[in-house]
Amino acid sequence: MADSRFFTVAGPFTLAQLAEISGAAPAEGCDPSARFVDVAPLDQAAADQVSFLDNKKYVAAFQASRAGLCVVAPEMAAKAPSGMALLLSPDPYRAYARIAQAFYPVPAPEPWVAPTAWIDPAARLGEGCRVEPGAVVGPGAEIGARCRIGANVVIGQGVVLGDDCTVGANATVSHAIVGSRVNIYPGARIGQDGFGFAMGPQGHLKVPQLGRVVIDEH
Repeated sequence: MADSRFFTVAGPFTLAQLAEISGAAPAEGCDPSARFVDVAPLDQAAADQVSFLDNKKYVAAFQASRAGLCVVAPEMAAKAPSGMALLLSPDPYRAYARIAQAFYPVPAPEPWVAPTAWIDPAARLGEGCRVEPGAVVGPGAEIGARCRIGANVVIGQGVVLGDDCTVGANATVSHAIVGSRVNIYPGARIGQDGFGFAMGPQGHLKVPQLGRVVIDEH
């Protein structure tokens, strides 16, 4: 179960809505107006919650589950316990992933720039961004709309971030062109120069690293 201190559940959703969201087909006899409030594992789910079966080694847990709705492959439908509604999909895990995303969408950032953040006057910050304390955005950097820039992040000179990106705390991004909806995790280092030396008896001579990092959308 998701800890409400960290995750906010959306919904509820009807079975018909979840079928549309997941692309799965309701099994015969299901009530399309039945409402469900959350997702949960097979062994913990209640009558108003959604679960899934993807791995056959969990069939016993599926047969003992009290979940009100389960996403399963069509060939597993006959093993469902009495009273359980089913959504049928040839790829149950993917269908469940869509449902879980609906219950737990990523919230839009609350626009804010911390007083202790530093944004170069020559940088461009899109609408709706959130920039946490201690972050630095260098000259010529372009940050798209609704981006989240975590605490102590450093965005280097000329870096481009598309819309709806997240850069986690203490990450650094330099020499990079990043598309929209990219998630850079805390502490990551993107765009640092590589290991390049001309070696010889006179010593190791550093070779300039003249590349860049390109990260596509999603």
